[in-house]
Amino acid sequence: MALGKRKDVAQPLFVSTVDLPGVRPNPFYVAVNQVLGAHQFDAFVEGLCARFYCENIGRPGLAPGIYFRCLLVGYFEGIDSERGIAWRCSDSKSLGLFLGYAIDEPTPDHSTISRTRRLIDLETHQEVFAYVLKILANHELIEGKTIGVDSTTLEANAALRSIIRRDNGQGYQEFLTELARQSGIETPTREDLAKLDRKRKNKGSNDDWHNPHDSDARITKMKDGTTHLAHKAEHAVDMDSGVILAVNVCDASAGDTKTICDTINQASDNLRMIKDDERVSDKISDDWASEAVADKGYHSNETMRDLHQMQLRSYISEPERGRRNWTSRQSDDEEEALMRLEARDATYANRRRIKGERGKELLRKRGELLERSFAHAYETGAMRRLHLRHRENIAKRVLIHTAGFNLGLLMRVRYGLIKPRRLSDAAFYALRWLMLVWHWLLKLSTAFHARRRALGTRLQAITTSSALQAA
Repeated sequence: MALGKRKDVAQPLFVSTVDLPGVRPNPFYVAVNQVLGAHQFDAFVEGLCARFYCENIGRPGLAPGIYFRCLLVGYFEGIDSERGIAWRCSDSKSLGLFLGYAIDEPTPDHSTISRTRRLIDLETHQEVFAYVLKILANHELIEGKTIGVDSTTLEANAALRSIIRRDNGQGYQEFLTELARQSGIETPTREDLAKLDRKRKNKGSNDDWHNPHDSDARITKMKDGTTHLAHKAEHAVDMDSGVILAVNVCDASAGDTKTICDTINQASDNLRMIKDDERVSDKISDDWASEAVADKGYHSNETMRDLHQMQLRSYISEPERGRRNWTSRQSDDEEEALMRLEARDATYANRRRIKGERGKELLRKRGELLERSFAHAYETGAMRRLHLRHRENIAKRVLIHTAGFNLGLLMRVRYGLIKPRRLSDAAFYALRWLMLVWHWLLKLSTAFHARRRALGTRLQAITTSSALQAA
């Protein structure tokens, strides 16, 4: 075979479609389009988003069905930014077919995707998320009786070094320099500033500092122990199937006990929309949103009382607080005394439930199902580090991202299809496993031959010694 050499090629100006290489669509995306088409997804989102478009004004808009599919690609392919989504769609003809483009048509640019996101409001994204839940309910994947709640942090697209004071707009370095001069250091060095900063208390208070580029981000300690500007994403998950029922993107400095009721209310609203739709009303439990499961970070007197008033049976782990004193204080009025007694009764009822067999089983499943949703959406789904700013923009992206998680769950459970990214990962790990087996067999073969040679040398020595003794 002759050696070939790479040459610069002048691309032809016109190409016949019959001369183009055939594009084989990905079976996963074909199945997703079939499911969306069977439920009239495009007609629904076009009617929902029609008020955001205007005929005969401006450039041609991006169809809502294509826009939401682009965001779904972000989850299916594990892409964190809209610029990366646009590049991946333009690079893959299979994804172009999934979006609805012919092989000779260009896919949307990242600026078009971003402009469409800003155009469509958050409530519309929430309705699209709820519509995807109806698709899963039609496939009998939602029970809706027991809701598990947990939260995680998402690193914001803002740097700590850019924070300024809320009162006078002073930067962090300027603030430290002024403190050093007040303490007697006229020309402080970086070491002096670092030493002064280490001794200060409450130096990262969100009441005093904020980032001018993303005012919604809060100074937060992340899961790995580092401190960053971040947002909090709280999931409400169906404890029977693992489907995400609601996502609440909220203030990262707000405690879990302050946000759990809002998240459960969002999940209840989505389940109510499913129950009110006569096409899928019989697909979920009649006792929908009747139980709540959470970890001990959500346990408080206020939370227990609120869940009791919402007529929810709580299964929340209780931290070790020692013996509780429920007696009324002299400063309490009649209403506060009644609230204390109501919290006591709710706490005792919750304690009794978590000690039962069902309570123990639900708390075991909580760690599995809720952490799985975080791992798929933010770790392999590449949304742990955000590329958008402001909570509304982030919530739009996260809602459709988690809707992709739900569709991926539907594809796996009902059709046996896994995401293309998972398929490539499976092939990689299979190849790695084969290489490990081959390496182990090679080492075993080497050790066997080495032992065989040593045994042969020993037998030869014994034979030579016997011959000498006979002589």
